[in-house]
Order: sequence, then structure tokens, then C-alpha cells
Amino acid sequence: MIQTVLLDLDDTILDFHKAEGIALRKALTEMDVPVSDEIAERYSEINAAQWRALERGEITRQQVLTRRFRLLFDELGLERSPEETQKRYEHYLSQGHYFLPGAEELLETLYQKYDLYLVSNGNAVVQAGRLKSANISHFFREIFISEHIGADKPSREYFDRCFARIPGFQKETAILVGDSLTSDIRGGINAGVRTCWFNPNHKPRNPEIPPDYEIDKLSDLPPLLERI
Repeated sequence: MIQTVLLDLDDTILDFHKAEGIALRKALTEMDVPVSDEIAERYSEINAAQWRALERGEITRQQVLTRRFRLLFDELGLERSPEETQKRYEHYLSQGHYFLPGAEELLETLYQKYDLYLVSNGNAVVQAGRLKSANISHFFREIFISEHIGADKPSREYFDRCFARIPGFQKETAILVGDSLTSDIRGGINAGVRTCWFNPNHKPRNPEIPPDYEIDKLSDLPPLLERI
């Protein structure tokens, strides 16, 4: 029986891809950088690669935040400040929110039956602004942002520190739900808890990171938890 549900935030509850695109266009426009769908998509690819490098312990969080813009500007052959761009991008990203389909209903349903905890690698300042805008903090018994925890998903250290702050925590009655194989599912495996991969776009599985369960709609999660 499941008692504790660990939920990822970005692209599990809130639509990070949409928020990212809007914030990026505003920041780049202010930095006098040409904006197109191709440039926005290339930034997303670079950004994702930097976060994966962080997950592997190859670079620091601060390096992620500025390096993604430095690499983009290098490819575009532009002389712009990565630090100033990051500042403006973070400002816009922390404003507003966009729920994924079914996310609000999911939180309302799970809140009544389970102990919910948020587990996120996102930038603390940005996540604080988005959580406030979305008004969902009250659904969670505690919010674990890696920047505050002092370790990042998918490390065992991150989850050990989270578990230590959950009263009466038992791995046998916990499940981690998230959209990222490399961050969420690998993290759950490292931590020794069951995992559920939220995969709305039907991405191919990675045999090296096997989730225990997989769903493509958030509405599928409550009945799944009932069956476990």
C-alpha cells in the first residue's frame, strides 16, 4: 500500500517547456538577440544537456545557469553576457505558471489520500516564484528543492536527506513520480523506492533505467496507486 508520494514539479505538474520558451524569448529580446523557433529549440537542447551533466556530477549548478547561454551565444557568434541573460531569464521564468493537463485535479485527489512531497532540481528562486503563482504549496507536507537540500537528483545523498525529514518514512510504502528517466527514475532506483515514469510523449524506454510503472496521463496515477 502506498502512503508517501514523491512528485517532481517541472513537466510533471507544471509545464516547464512552455514557461521556458516564454521566458527565453523575453530575455533574449532584451539582450538584442534574434529569436526564432530554431534558436529557442537549440537553447532547450543545450539546457537539457547541461542539467544532465549536473545530474552526472560533472558541473556545478552555477555553471549550468550561465554555461547554457554562453554555449548558445558561441554557436550564434554573438558577444553577449551570459550572466546578464541568466538574470533576466530567471526573472521571467519565476513569474507565472502553466499547469499540465490534469495536474490540478491530480493534486486535489492525491492530497486527500496520501502524504505528498515535492522533489525538484530546479533553481530555488525560480521554483519559489512559480509555486507561489500556482498556489500549490499547501498540497505538500514538505517541498524539497535540491539547492536547499545540498545535493541534486538523482544522487542517493539527495534522497537520503529528504527521507530523513519525512516522519516515519518507509521505502516500502513510497513511490516517486516524474517525467525524467535520468533524474527522477534513476533517482528513485538509487534511493530504493518504487518509481512511476510520466511519459506523455511516449519517449522510448532506456533498458538501463527501468521504471516500475509508466503512465501517459496524470489521471492514470490515482487508480495505479490504488492497485499497488
